Amino acid sequence: MKKLSFFVLFWVVTTISFGQVIHKSKASLLGSPFEITVIAKDSIEGKQFCDIAIDEVKRIENQISDWIPTSQISKVNQNAGIQPIKVEVEVFDLVERAIKISQLTKGAFDISYASMDKIWKFDGSMKEMPTQEAIKKSVVRVGYQKIILDAKLKTIFLKEKGMKLGLGGIGQGYIADRIKELLKSKGCTAGIVNVSGDINTWGHQIDGKPWTVAIVNPLNKNKVFATFPLIDSAVETSGNYEKYVTFNGKRYSHIIDPRTGYPASGIISISVFAKQTEIADAIATGVFVLGVEVGLDLVNQINGIECIIIDDEGTIHHSKNIDLKSE
Repeated sequence: MKKLSFFVLFWVVTTISFGQVIHKSKASLLGSPFEITVIAKDSIEGKQFCDIAIDEVKRIENQISDWIPTSQISKVNQNAGIQPIKVEVEVFDLVERAIKISQLTKGAFDISYASMDKIWKFDGSMKEMPTQEAIKKSVVRVGYQKIILDAKLKTIFLKEKGMKLGLGGIGQGYIADRIKELLKSKGCTAGIVNVSGDINTWGHQIDGKPWTVAIVNPLNKNKVFATFPLIDSAVETSGNYEKYVTFNGKRYSHIIDPRTGYPASGIISISVFAKQTEIADAIATGVFVLGVEVGLDLVNQINGIECIIIDDEGTIHHSKNIDLKSE
């Protein structure tokens, strides 16, 4: 998760219809685009809801960002191999859930990925692959099994010096879920939140129609091949079609397999549908690493989770309960 030193409100739009308003705000938060759309009784209430959402993003980031030296996760990282650190229940529970996803994906998703040595460059400067020895060495400190939790004391301890947690692969999804629940508790009956591609919805649009999401093939961005209604549910879409390197005709993404140190290959885009953005966020990262066949097999075994995968040849794959022909 990137450091947040400021946020910039780009625009606010209020549309009035049938005694309600649609209030939209777009900002730069978490170093990424953030958008919130709410249904409110008037523009004043709409702005209040959006302000609450922005404050919640900043509150959570100050707890879980490894870019902020004073955050609880940073304190855990600073004390790796030294001592356990007591954290808030919210932070402890998020890390505990992240470890469960690591177990489910057999380490393809792992919040200790931040311990990796950064030997891959995706800025165009790499002219040859790192050596096998360098790649193997880059992940020696990675391993969710080395994250020690004490449920009674609510402490987190990283067993080895140099270990580091990064919640970027699950934190943005968690934030989207929290905003949804917080705004619902404040009386906001409908809305859609988008935290850099992590989207969660509740209620319906003013005309009674559900919120919808369009899926495009990144190799043909002008063509929408499917649209899906999101009824009190979430979707996370991510891709590697902009950050990658190619060696010997093989494409390597910027998403690194934390188990091996090698970049993931074979997938350029994935959309995961779930009730919670947090789980969609983490599963998307895991499937990217696992690849098309193993990833689909995993998703098909999890109730309430569906996905659409686009491989590096542009072929579309999907989980068993999605029927693209009907879209």
